[in-house]
Amino acid sequence: MSLLDVRDLTVSFRQDGKLHQAVKGVSFTLDRGETVALVGESGSGKSVTALSTVSLLGDNATVGGSVTYDGQQMIGASSKLLHKVRGNDISFIFQEPMTSLNPLHTIEKQMTESLALHQGLTGAAARERVLDLLDKVGIREAESRLGAYPHQLSGGQRQRVMIAMALANKPDVLIADEPTTALDVTIQAQILDLLAELKRTENMGLLFITHDLGIVRRIADRVCVMKDGEIVEEGPTAEIFANPQHPYTRKLLAAEPSGSPEPVAPGAEVLAEVDHLKVWFPIYAGLLKRTVGHVKAVNDATFSVRAGETVGIVGESGSGKTTLALAVLRLIASEGQIAFEGNDIRQWSVKELRRLRKDMQIVFQDPYGSLSPRMTCFQIISEGLNVHRVDPTRDKRELVAEAMRETGLDPAAMDRYPHEFSGGQRQRIAIARAMVLRPRLLVLDEPTSALDMTVQVQIVDLLRDLQRKYGLAYLFISHDLRVVRTMSHKVLVMRQGDVIETGTAEEVFERPQTEYTRTLLAAAT
Repeated sequence: MSLLDVRDLTVSFRQDGKLHQAVKGVSFTLDRGETVALVGESGSGKSVTALSTVSLLGDNATVGGSVTYDGQQMIGASSKLLHKVRGNDISFIFQEPMTSLNPLHTIEKQMTESLALHQGLTGAAARERVLDLLDKVGIREAESRLGAYPHQLSGGQRQRVMIAMALANKPDVLIADEPTTALDVTIQAQILDLLAELKRTENMGLLFITHDLGIVRRIADRVCVMKDGEIVEEGPTAEIFANPQHPYTRKLLAAEPSGSPEPVAPGAEVLAEVDHLKVWFPIYAGLLKRTVGHVKAVNDATFSVRAGETVGIVGESGSGKTTLALAVLRLIASEGQIAFEGNDIRQWSVKELRRLRKDMQIVFQDPYGSLSPRMTCFQIISEGLNVHRVDPTRDKRELVAEAMRETGLDPAAMDRYPHEFSGGQRQRIAIARAMVLRPRLLVLDEPTSALDMTVQVQIVDLLRDLQRKYGLAYLFISHDLRVVRTMSHKVLVMRQGDVIETGTAEEVFERPQTEYTRTLLAAAT
């Protein structure tokens, strides 16, 4: 008997008085010690299928078919049985950690809560277990992070906390929904090795949901390829990769960013210039909150970016990549010089900076956290048009529709809300919101991390086209070195707040000068 047995699963959602079918007759099994990967494009039904296994869908969902865990029927199961199984026997690692972690509780409180509920561990024993888990998932100086709140951690660190929480109770089945999306390549390799080791030692079944076929090849025993709510092909991993039968599977396997950006025009204007930039956050202690030290997020960064040029910023999670970009945009305080279009903007007031915001835009890493759940897609994308009075003579719905088409979205969906879109679609909305203003400098903070491979290729091509057409300058932050290489003219490698290596993309990728850069490149292969 299989540990998890899904038979003829159907899921429909009621919207606007109509039923929309998201999953159509899906069947698969998961055995102990086995990894099954669900792959497919964003919106294909992968996450909905996974959530159905322990009835985690909303009240507007209608679920049919059969899902059994260890012989027990989960569809229509009692609340008592579901509470016992969830988080204990079947654990989840969700795609978006900011929506899964409580912003009002520390990391220690959230992790020990689960240990107390399912294992009865409290006090020193629970704290020791938490430290061990955080260390296993690659959180440096774990003890100093116990009192931190989710917003005080980087995106990758939050994802590692989620993984640690899911592993805390040694589940029989671990359902991992894009668990390495926000992780840099070195930590990603560690996490995949950790999951493989736990699967072996704990005889755990692993249901792995991802759009990254490189990870699938590395970790999965069997693959189920999903498209439009159906499994169109399944089989052993080696067989699927060597001899795919379905055209859609072949399309997925062929999708990978390639090529290089257009050369920067000779004499191109230097748009942004940073000289000896430093960002240190004070550490307060005691009753009087005296400064007892500093978190050295960025130590000493110097670089420039020209019109039509992409500067890639790579490094482990927590190395200072996003902090550096936010400082350049004057969204956080810093020391050193920051010039934009030849003007020193570090001393500019908020009012003076406001007129620059149209020209300096950002796409954040977490699309769900950066989109207002109370605004429609149209309202989100058009908000900047209203603030900056862009093309006031043109119809705003027309401008929004144009931006949506450019980023691979259907303009017919512009009146829907963020929760009605998949994770990848939400990221495209965030990109469209920035692009609609036609900025001169765009910070892209992991813009493709939530996107499946086929859409990733489309977004890379889109960004290149926009750069060529409008002379855009990009600061491109990513842990996906394949995308960085295809997008970037220059690359900065960061580690623990320091820029340890700079150079052209070819120099850094072909002739790395530091051992750390060589380690990053090795982990990505």
